[in-house]
Amino acid sequence: MPRPSPTLEDLARAAEFLNHSAPLAHAGIRLSFPATDVVVAEIPEVRAEHRGGLGTSAVNGGVLAAVFDLVTGCTARLVDPGRPSATVQLSMSFERPVLGDSLRAEARIDSRGQRTLFVSAQIFDARGQACARCQAVVALARAAVTPVAP
Repeated sequence: MPRPSPTLEDLARAAEFLNHSAPLAHAGIRLSFPATDVVVAEIPEVRAEHRGGLGTSAVNGGVLAAVFDLVTGCTARLVDPGRPSATVQLSMSFERPVLGDSLRAEARIDSRGQRTLFVSAQIFDARGQACARCQAVVALARAAVTPVAP
């Protein structure tokens, strides 16, 4: 029998767990699930180490790729918060520089198979202008695991 979809409360617990992880804290990224069909990752304060695109103050493409990997990979939580997943394909399009002091990424599942999610995401600059887009394939593990406390 299929597992029921996670509730907003389940997703809030998953976000809290992930936001206490060392990698997200170190990178200054906050993850949230404002609805049961969207994942949001934000860098509320873009720091000097996030910048460096072509010698400008734009956010570096490597940072954007990491944000895309995080936000698309976490869409698996929308299916089952306890099931491990991995981004297996990521195709990005950088349309304009991400300028300003913050950025926001949003990802949604476009379609899914039994163990595969097809996901799209966008990154918005501080003014809310779409600057980058991506398509991703996320693979789900066969079974859920018990998370390890931070």
